[in-house]
Amino acid sequence: MSQSTISLVERGHLGRLSISAIRTILQVVDARFDGNVLWRSGDVDRLLDSRHASIQQHVAGILSACGWQVVPEVSYSRYGERGSIDLVGLRIDTRCMAVFEIKSEVPTLEATHRKHDEKVRLAPSICFERWGWRPIGVGRILVMPESRQLRRLVNSHSTIFRAAYPASSWQVRRWLQQPTGSLSGLWFLSSSDGRGAKRIHVSRARVRRPPDELLATAMSVSPASNNESRGMGPG
Repeated sequence: MSQSTISLVERGHLGRLSISAIRTILQVVDARFDGNVLWRSGDVDRLLDSRHASIQQHVAGILSACGWQVVPEVSYSRYGERGSIDLVGLRIDTRCMAVFEIKSEVPTLEATHRKHDEKVRLAPSICFERWGWRPIGVGRILVMPESRQLRRLVNSHSTIFRAAYPASSWQVRRWLQQPTGSLSGLWFLSSSDGRGAKRIHVSRARVRRPPDELLATAMSVSPASNNESRGMGPG
């Protein structure tokens, strides 16, 4: 790049430069350029939020019909790691917890896998802190709407996706119906998934602390949870 081009960037006159030139310059200083597309109905983020909410509601309905307790947007902050889990599913009867990452678009694979892994790793501690029991099985489930574009993305990076999410959509659906142990899978959510299931309103109030006798049983078989109750921390 010429000195005059760099000078334009430094003075904020980006309108005379191509997007490619801007990205090239920023890449050198380990920065990234993200454009914000606007239209008459608002920004694209609003459209993506609407799609995300629609997928979240669809998944929540299927979970409720399968006997799961559903909690949307579970925030956390532990040891400098902060974020929010799109959707949490809880089954105290089988002591399983499902951590859903919902993506209507996948801007970067690395960020998607890394953040989902963080949420799953912290899930047992989050469950103990919020609901008083520690799961013995955790589902790591990435949800995408069924589309050719996303299918092509997964196929073009099949090795990475298979390593992170080995279970297929039908295996995920089977696990949700009868959860045992842990599972990592990619769920392509189609319009036919959950068809005929009873519609159930989902709210934060639906998740309640389990009965004392059931909670005592769950905690008694979990040495880690007993350690926490003595003040030894989650480990």
